[in-house]
Amino acid sequence: MSWGTELWDQFDNLEKHTQWGIEVLEKYIKFVKERTEIEIGYAKQLRNLSKKYQTKKNSKEEEESKYTSCKAFQTTLNEMNDYAGQHEVISENMTSQITAELTRFVQELKQERKSHFHEGRKAQQHIETCWKQLEASKRRFERDCKEAERAQQYFEKMDADINVTKADVEKARQQAQIRHQMSDDSKGEYSSVLQKFNREQNDHYYTHIPGIFQKLQDMEERRIGRMSDSLKTYAEIDRQVVPIIGKCLDGITKSAESINGKQDSQMVIESFKSGFEPPGDVDFEDFTQSMKRTVSDNSLTNTKADGKSDAKVPSKSRGKLWPFIKKNKLMSLLTSPHQPPPPPPASASPSAVPNGPQSPKQQKEPLSHRFNDFMTSKPKIHCFRSLKRGVSCALF
Repeated sequence: MSWGTELWDQFDNLEKHTQWGIEVLEKYIKFVKERTEIEIGYAKQLRNLSKKYQTKKNSKEEEESKYTSCKAFQTTLNEMNDYAGQHEVISENMTSQITAELTRFVQELKQERKSHFHEGRKAQQHIETCWKQLEASKRRFERDCKEAERAQQYFEKMDADINVTKADVEKARQQAQIRHQMSDDSKGEYSSVLQKFNREQNDHYYTHIPGIFQKLQDMEERRIGRMSDSLKTYAEIDRQVVPIIGKCLDGITKSAESINGKQDSQMVIESFKSGFEPPGDVDFEDFTQSMKRTVSDNSLTNTKADGKSDAKVPSKSRGKLWPFIKKNKLMSLLTSPHQPPPPPPASASPSAVPNGPQSPKQQKEPLSHRFNDFMTSKPKIHCFRSLKRGVSCALF
């Protein structure tokens, strides 16, 4: 599928889409730059941390380093220093292999895109100029035909009037002949301009625009392929120094390999395709049909007495250059985070059950409250005291 044949009337949408593609690439470059800054800062912090806990010479710590636990700790500090160096390698490789390369590639894309759309606008301006010339020629032909018709009617009126001199009638006849000659000349010019416009329009929609759009499609597919290659490089740089996250990088590589420029181009077609066919040739509009007859030498005798014409003046017709239809397709999915359901109540009462037996609400008293009441209530204390007296009396 080609953009030139399927998206012949989507010049503005293709301009926006290619600009969006370059912005995506620039966003990716910015992401890699920030990643390299994080790697450099992380490596610096790891080196400082390792240096901070290194054993100081000529100190008590140097004597304690003979223990195996201290030796293991020192080995760990040395490994952390090497680990920091690997993060510096990640930063250096991403800067040289991704950031610098893609920055140059984006500049080339911008220049190429600018050149293609400049050529496209130039082609559009040319076809619009040809269309204006055609419209001017058609209006001139229409105007001359109307003037010739009015001159013919005036001549017929003069010829039918017996009070008009022969010289005036001859003058009106000559004027009508001049107007008819001008109408014929305008008709020939209009026909020539029309044929030229149809050729220019056919070349515009079947040669120039398809060629420009095909170049834009190739440029966009190169951008997508470069994005895919860059993602692979991003994964490989990390894979060389961080084997422990190899599975994650495999996922990045797999996602990079799944990128298909042809498939993206097809999606662009499905999003912007209008379904219209390119316009056909413009039909010839003959304004001489409204004329009663042409002027001849024996027209002085072959005229109506009333001098009226039964022909109707053709109505104006305005053609359109192309059937553009503005379509606003919004290719975005709005998602909102799912809210978890509210937690169930701490305790359910029998009255909460639908169609269940209703019972008065009772609140359970905590056991600690009952114990406090038991220990502090005076009747119970008096009971113990009376019990104690009873026991004492029984003993005595």
